[in-house]
Amino acid sequence: MVMANLKAALRLGLTGGIGSGKSTVANFFTQLGAAVIDADAISRGVTAPHGAAIASLAAEFGADFINAQGALHRDKMRNLVYADAMARKRLEAIVHPLVGREIARQSDAATRAGSRCLVFDIPLLVESSHWRQRLHHVLVIDCPEERQIERVIARSTLAGTAMTRAAVQGIIHSQATRAQRLRASDTVICNDLINLTQLEAEITEFWRRLGLSSK
Repeated sequence: MVMANLKAALRLGLTGGIGSGKSTVANFFTQLGAAVIDADAISRGVTAPHGAAIASLAAEFGADFINAQGALHRDKMRNLVYADAMARKRLEAIVHPLVGREIARQSDAATRAGSRCLVFDIPLLVESSHWRQRLHHVLVIDCPEERQIERVIARSTLAGTAMTRAAVQGIIHSQATRAQRLRASDTVICNDLINLTQLEAEITEFWRRLGLSSK
């Protein structure tokens, strides 16, 4: 276990499969005082209308992959990259450097502001070839695949997009396996048959074990 140093921020990697509850956990860390750097939010930002990636994406994939609002057409791109591994690499070659630069900028700003803990919310942390050595500790939020599917379908239905079971399974199977994430972890919190209060209590106790609690 790496203990927090008052002079240097602890760099915590947070990851988990889609529907694991990772975003909920990130919110708990924010409430505890961590600086949370959300790679997904940054990625959405660079592919939003007028985002830094839009011109390059249009040039690489064509105007059909940009929607009427000027943002990346996510459904169309998702279908392409699931069917074409090279298309995924072309997409990543444009988006990942932009996301990496913004992560570095936010990290530097939080460090200068005196944050004691930087939480890097990285969905593809395990798949990355460089993230592990940049972190002091990796926390994996885990749950069975069936629970992931249930949550994502429920969440998408509420949002009006209603993803199918097959679509959710496709996303799950495109990510690192559950076993791979567990092998890469320093700590695992199982977010399966527990409620939000219990999950928050587990995160608070984990925070305390890291030496970050003021109590």
